[in-house]
Amino acid sequence: MKICIYGAASNEIDNSYISAGEQLGQLMSARSHSLVFGGGAKGLMGAVARGVNKNGGKIVGIAPQFFNVDGALFEKCDELIKTQTMRERKQLMEENSDAFIVTPGGIGTFEEFFEILTLRSLDRHKKPIAILNTNGYYDSLLSFLQSGVEQNFLRKDNLDLFFVSDNASDIIDFLENYSDDSDKISKTRFA
Repeated sequence: MKICIYGAASNEIDNSYISAGEQLGQLMSARSHSLVFGGGAKGLMGAVARGVNKNGGKIVGIAPQFFNVDGALFEKCDELIKTQTMRERKQLMEENSDAFIVTPGGIGTFEEFFEILTLRSLDRHKKPIAILNTNGYYDSLLSFLQSGVEQNFLRKDNLDLFFVSDNASDIIDFLENYSDDSDKISKTRFA
């Protein structure tokens, strides 16, 4: 399976996040999954890539041309696809992936998560989405989404479109055992 990872590009985060990212990457490649990611060498992007590389897994990086500065891109990608824009990058990441894992990150990661979730809610894809909630990083976001449901800004079934765990093995199990249950999303959402 080709798994797209979204995550932080900063090295200025606690080392526990970096360790969790490397463990996720090692687990992915140990279970014969390849990585599709934004091509970054730092933060969780780099950590997951190093983990995948450590076990000899396949790595596809997709990065815009303007990221091509010293040390920004992971040098051991099996394939590095360069794009003109961030939008083109996200589209190619989506098209080249069978599943998505959102790891802790900043504004870019949030945007990637919400875009892929929105596309799933609109039936533009049927690929599984999971959040690796290391150190409870996404607890506040999950509370915010629940608040949106309680105040009728979100449908409750939108929260069924992704899986959350702080355990990488549980995340990979979810992705491997996923089957699209399109009945979970009421067709009336288009009405």
